[in-house]
Order: sequence, then C-alpha cells, then structure tokens
Amino acid sequence: MTAAAEPAAPHAGAPSQPDPDVPRTITAPATNGDRVFRGLLRAAGLSVFAIMGLIAFFLILRGAQALRAVGFDFFTEKKWQTQAHNFGIASVLPNGILIAVIALIIAVPVAIAAAIFISEYAPVRLRATLISLVDLMAAIPSIVYGLWGLFFLQPRIIGTVRWMSNHLGDAIPFLKVRTGDIGTSYTSSTFIAGVVVSLMIIPIIISLSREVFSQAPQGEREGAYALGSTRWGMVRTVVLPFGKGGVIGAVMLGFGRAMGETIAVALIISPSFDVMSHVLENGANSISALIALRFGESDALSLSALMAAGLVLFGITLLVNVAASFVISRSRSGAATAD
Repeated sequence: MTAAAEPAAPHAGAPSQPDPDVPRTITAPATNGDRVFRGLLRAAGLSVFAIMGLIAFFLILRGAQALRAVGFDFFTEKKWQTQAHNFGIASVLPNGILIAVIALIIAVPVAIAAAIFISEYAPVRLRATLISLVDLMAAIPSIVYGLWGLFFLQPRIIGTVRWMSNHLGDAIPFLKVRTGDIGTSYTSSTFIAGVVVSLMIIPIIISLSREVFSQAPQGEREGAYALGSTRWGMVRTVVLPFGKGGVIGAVMLGFGRAMGETIAVALIISPSFDVMSHVLENGANSISALIALRFGESDALSLSALMAAGLVLFGITLLVNVAASFVISRSRSGAATAD
C-alpha cells in the first residue's frame, strides 16, 4: 500500500490564504469631504459638553458667595431671608418635586394612551393630523399655558378640588384642606400648578413614546397576528415590551421638563416657604418660580442665592436627563435606534 500523499507545505514567502468562514472587512479611504463632515459632527458633539460646562461654571461662580455665607444650611433651611443670612431651598425643592410628580401622575397615562392610539389605531389619514397637533401643543409658549391656567382653569376646578378635599381628605390625609371651606383655600395650590404643567409635558411624552412604538419590529407584529392575537394583544405583547425603555426615558425627560418649568408655575402659585404636604391647599413654590419672582428685586447676595438655587436645579435636571439616556440606551428600543 502506498501512503496517502501529504499536502504540500506552502512556500515560506507565499501569502496566507484568507479563511472563508471569517467575514472580510471592507474599508474605503476617507475623502476630504468625509473628514470635514466627521470633524464638524465631532465639534458639534463636543460643543454640547462645552456649553454645559460653561453653564455649570457660571452658576458655581455666581452662587459661590451665597454658599460661602450659609454653607450646608443652604440645603436644610426653609426660610428665604437673605438680608439676615438665613435662606435655603429645603422648602422650595420638595414643593417643586411635588408639582412635577403631580404633573407626571396626570400626564403619563394620557400620553401613553394617546401615543398608542396614534401609532397603532388611528387611520393613516388622521395620523399625520394628530402628530401635527401634538407638535403644535409642544410649541405653545409656557406663558400661554400659565395664563390659561390662571384665568380659565383655576375658577372652574375649585369645585373638583373641594369635592376631593371633602370626600377623599379623611381617607387620604394629603388631600385634606385645613384652612377652611372658602374659595381662596383651594386656589394657587400645588395641585393646580401640577395640572397646568401636566399639559405642557404631555406632548413631549407622546412624541417620544409614539416614535418608540412605531419602531417595534414588523416581523414580531405579524407573528403575533399569525398566532391569533388581537390588535390589543399584539400591542400588549409586542409594542409595549419593545418600547418600555423608551417610555421610561420619555417619562424621565418629562419629569426634568416639569422640574424646570418657570412662568406657568409662577403665574399660578401663591409663593410659600413651607413644605406643602397638603397639595390641595393654597400655597406652593418651586426653585424655578422662586428665581423668576425674586430676580428683579435682588441685591448682590440675593442674586447669588438665586444662582445657587439655579445650580441645584441644573444638577437635578442634568442627572434626570443622564438617567433617561442611560435607560433608553440599555433598552431594546434604544439599542435598535442606535443600530
């Protein structure tokens, strides 16, 4: 028997053959236009960080005087008496968060339902009109919402607020109005400010949620229908799980928007420097409204205190937006968008 012939060894100088199972990387040389375009995009991205850094530096520089004057008491003091060096944000910060939370409680169910209807149920001809209306709502200036809330909504919502206090206040203590059953006890409250702000963040949540829902994979939609699912069943098992991360990110962005709302809140509230745990009572406050209402009458120290308050609000808003971006990027819908 003859031995099987062994394959000839490649010559030392012969090039190695590429593995057919490994995908080849195709590279194209960058043209001058590509380099310029990439440079412009890189500069635009870095400019965002530069602008944010400059804003933070400005607020730190201008708020340093107030922070040196009262130190850590700035975060624990509930009064705002700058002449006596007795001021802080311990009352206005929780009140601002309460306004934002009330706005989210009202806005989130409405916005998600509207986003599902626009993306999944609305006829094609009506869909474009609804999208345009939502975009138009987002473009309305905040002062218009504030004036509408002050002159139209507030006189008409007093009856609802009184009913909530009288019928739900005993079971839910923070809905109880303790200042007597008179009309002014129910006006300019945290609740009314939250209702007005909710109308301002609804378009934001609708737009972002609708965009995420529309990116749900078509194959999975058709697979759900092929298995006998109804349209709502398809939405519940495909669209909502796919868009969950995007919806959470939209809600967090809406929260950041609600925390920073200024003019509408300033027009509605009756400024108070007590933590208003009873949200239906007259009196409320927020950092942004405090800055708007006190800016024109401030001396050097008061202006520095307002800048320090603005720095806290800037930090909270930045953290909320970063957290929203993180949630979106780690979600299935966010990963699909990135790809």
